[in-house]
Amino acid sequence: MVRFIDLEGVGTKYELETQSGDRIAVIFLLNRTIQIYIQERSCEKPCSIELTENEARRLSTILGGVPIEKEKESVEIDFMGVPDLTLAMHTYTITKKLHGKTIEELAIRKRTGANIVAVSRGGKTIISPPPHLIFEEDDVIVVIGDKEQIERFEREILGV
Repeated sequence: MVRFIDLEGVGTKYELETQSGDRIAVIFLLNRTIQIYIQERSCEKPCSIELTENEARRLSTILGGVPIEKEKESVEIDFMGVPDLTLAMHTYTITKKLHGKTIEELAIRKRTGANIVAVSRGGKTIISPPPHLIFEEDDVIVVIGDKEQIERFEREILGV
């Protein structure tokens, strides 16, 4: 299980407890450095390291780019060499509320700026779904945009 904690004025903390009881904390500081704390179940004190953004991206690549879970899968991608370019990609499961509606009818891009880039339905994937695609309950959609666009999508389309 991953816990997200906003450290007001400091940054954001992500905590993970493994099945064996070990704990890992990753803190993204506002000064754009990253701290990692690891505490083995049998140890009283955690050990820590500090990474630059570039080192953290490299570590992410080494770990396979596995997305962090927060009731849905998500990943944010920073492009090396373009410091202000970050894309957020999230998956969501279509509920009864959106069943039977189309991308066009919901005006997703117009209302939020986010884009639906794929739909997984019954074991098949539809890449770049057309605007007239009708959502079915339990479809899994992949939404891409910047952080604000994703937040607008969640608020305006999903009502979260």
